[in-house]
Amino acid sequence: MLSNVLFYSLDKAIKQYRRFAQANIDRAGIAITIDQWLVLRVILENDDLTQTEIGDRVFKDQASVARIIRLLTQRELLAAEALAYDGRRTQLRVTEEGQRILDAVQPIVLNNRGIALQGLSDADTAVLQTLLERIYRNCTPTS
Repeated sequence: MLSNVLFYSLDKAIKQYRRFAQANIDRAGIAITIDQWLVLRVILENDDLTQTEIGDRVFKDQASVARIIRLLTQRELLAAEALAYDGRRTQLRVTEEGQRILDAVQPIVLNNRGIALQGLSDADTAVLQTLLERIYRNCTPTS
């Protein structure tokens, strides 16, 4: 029975959380998806990453990241500036409007997390974090 498979339950929880989180962002009238928000956050924290590196951080393929970046640039939430030392590359940076969106979404994200983790103690979440990191490492190829 699928409901007895740990990874089925994990996937079900993640998908439900994403639907829940997106619905709350939509309800607040903020025009951004979870994936777009993630890409903006990653770029805000690391503005020197390649699209491949951004994709690795948000668990998206390069084509999806390229689409998201193009959309965010069209909406003027991101700006791409040519690098002086390498004309083939651009540096992405979050614009003022992008920062405004990030600031507007932040309290919603924190509230979503609080609701999702309701009833779990700090010890519970620490154990869960440790276990999930172990599963991740177990599934990561070694070089």
